[in-house]
Amino acid sequence: MLLFLQENVDTLTDVVSEEKTLSIYKLIMESGTGGLLIISLLFVLLIIALYIYFERFFAVKAASKVDINFMNQIKDYVSEGKLDAAGDLCKNTDSPTARLVGKGISRIGKPLDDINKAIENSGKLEIYQLEKNVSVLATISGAAPMIGFLGTVIGMIVAIHEIANAGGQIDIKLLSDGLYTAMTTTVAGLVVGIISYITYNHIVVRIDKVVYKMEATSVEFLDLLNEPV
Repeated sequence: MLLFLQENVDTLTDVVSEEKTLSIYKLIMESGTGGLLIISLLFVLLIIALYIYFERFFAVKAASKVDINFMNQIKDYVSEGKLDAAGDLCKNTDSPTARLVGKGISRIGKPLDDINKAIENSGKLEIYQLEKNVSVLATISGAAPMIGFLGTVIGMIVAIHEIANAGGQIDIKLLSDGLYTAMTTTVAGLVVGIISYITYNHIVVRIDKVVYKMEATSVEFLDLLNEPV
């Protein structure tokens, strides 16, 4: 009796130890060929998403930095008629806001509507540059979960195929490849989709703040031109 109990305890210990050694790497490697292909694709999409996020993050961060005295200097130069100095200041300031003001200064002397339209066109180009590749993040955030679900469907097809060929004797080991594929690809797709969705929204919020600053500065510059001499 004691020997029987000892054997059962040893068996349970072996099972627990096997469960503890089950790692993410092992889950991925046992997910079958289809699962490995889909997870590899999702990994590539994750690398692309992270690259775009950090590249845009630092680009938008640089674009949002504007000297608080910039517009005060522009106002002084324009009021004193030093348009060349104002234009040089805009050229030497690397920011979307400075480029918008510089475009408006280059149009001084023309009708106010022409100046406004020139600033608007320049603003559209600046926004386009800020949003470069951001749409790819949105695409990945939507496509990654669907790719993961595709792996789930493939895994279930494999599992059903194994059941059909089992001849009434179902062995869980025969179903492992299909079940691993179904579970791991779903998790991988959701993880990549969530990360991409969060990074996309974060970048969009930061871009919106820069656009707001551009609009506020443009209005301030146009108000400066409308002031009576």
